[in-house]
Amino acid sequence: MAETPTGALRRTLNLARPDDVYNAIVDAHRDLSDEQCRAFDARLILLLANHVGDEDVLREALAAARETMEEA
Repeated sequence: MAETPTGALRRTLNLARPDDVYNAIVDAHRDLSDEQCRAFDARLILLLANHVGDEDVLREALAAARETMEEA
């Protein structure tokens, strides 16, 4: 996936240590029930969406995530 212009969703790797971030996400879910995991994910998504703060970027991310679900 190519990177898009400024103000649009960044699709290239932007994490210095992606494996560490992945492991932190997995660890954050440890010992949570399925219901708690869903609630945690919802809270995390809303916190990150607020941090991004750009509705167009968020809508693009939603569409991209949905697209990858349909491909799976």
